[in-house]
Amino acid sequence: MKTACIEEIKDWLRENLTAEKYVHSLGTAEAAREIAKICGGDIEKAYFAGLIHDCAKSLPLDEMLLLIKEFGIELECGEENNVKILHAPAGAALAAKIFGVDDEEVLSAIRWHTLGQVEMSQLEKIIFLADKIEPETRGRECYLNRIKTVSEPCGLERNILDCYSYTIKSLVDRKLVICQKTIEIYNHLLKKCTI
Repeated sequence: MKTACIEEIKDWLRENLTAEKYVHSLGTAEAAREIAKICGGDIEKAYFAGLIHDCAKSLPLDEMLLLIKEFGIELECGEENNVKILHAPAGAALAAKIFGVDDEEVLSAIRWHTLGQVEMSQLEKIIFLADKIEPETRGRECYLNRIKTVSEPCGLERNILDCYSYTIKSLVDRKLVICQKTIEIYNHLLKKCTI
């Protein structure tokens, strides 16, 4: 990806996201780059996907739904009613439409950065975790504690499992519905990390 193109994308994000979400996007890109370095992933692709992962975050609900429909993205049970996670599939569509992204791996990483999947690719895992631990808006201490364990055996997966544990506890505490897919992913990661 050319630097000028990245700068144009940053300008677009700065204009179309809240200041906090823009800072979060920059932090996610840097965290994704660092995780990719540690895990032997594609550093440039991780940075790029991290940068644009929340590109649809500030869109109104009706625009998100139109983008999702326009690009034929199938929603998971519960996604269509959850504004907090709907920006992920809308973001994949927006990245293709506005930025011309045609790399399926990048689009998939954006698509699944909130809900995740049972069998995530390395880039999907990197973006999922980077989004949750980036130091600019999530806290530097959390980032430093997590990043140092990524290189351990099953470290990336263990960190993601911790994210799911936190999410599930939070949903239970607030008496909110837990998506079946979240439980499936949690169980899959738990088995994978304890074998």
